[in-house]
Amino acid sequence: MHICLEGIDGSGTTTHSKLLSEFLETKGYKTHLTKEPSSGEIGLLLRKFLKRAQIHPSTDALLFAADRSHHFFTEIESKLTQNYVVISDRFLESSIVYQSAQSQLISVQWIKTLNKFIKEPDMTMILDLPPKKALERKEVPITDKFENIEFLKKVRKLYLERAQENNYYIINSNDLIEVVQKHIQKLCLEELDKIS
Repeated sequence: MHICLEGIDGSGTTTHSKLLSEFLETKGYKTHLTKEPSSGEIGLLLRKFLKRAQIHPSTDALLFAADRSHHFFTEIESKLTQNYVVISDRFLESSIVYQSAQSQLISVQWIKTLNKFIKEPDMTMILDLPPKKALERKEVPITDKFENIEFLKKVRKLYLERAQENNYYIINSNDLIEVVQKHIQKLCLEELDKIS
C-alpha cells in the first residue's frame, strides 16, 4: 500500500511520515519511508533550483516530474511489489498544487500529463493548518521561494479543493503532534484492514 502525506510547508508531513512509519513497524508491517524531492541525482538538482526565485514554474514542474518518475520506477514500485507499506512525504499532489499556484499558465491537467505514467497513491492525507502557523514552525531561516504567507494561502486553498474533489483525508495538524499522529494512525490502520 502506498500512503502519502501532503500539506503546505511546515504542516508536519516529514515529522508525521516518520512517526507513522515507526508505528506501523510496531504493528508488524514492513515499511519504506521516502520523500520528494528524492535523494537521487535529479532530486538533489531540484533542491538547488527551489532556492532560486527566477526559475520559471514550468522548469520546476518538469524537474519534479522527472524526479518522481525515476523515484517511482526505481524505488517505490519495487518496494510495493515486495509488500512494503510505502510512506511518502509528498508526492504528485505537491506538484499539482504548488506548480499550478505559481502560474496561471500551468494547468492541473498539464501536470497530470507530465506524470501520467506514475501510479497514484492508495491513500492521501492532507495535513492542514493556517500558513501563519506553518511558517512559525520553521526552525531554520526561510530560503525556499515557496515559503511566504500569501503563496501558501493559495497552496492551502488548492489542497483543500483537491481533497474535496478526490475524497482525500483532511487532518487538522494545528494540534499536539501526539493527537495528530493518533488520528493518522487510526485512518491508516482502517485502510490497511480493508486490504488485508
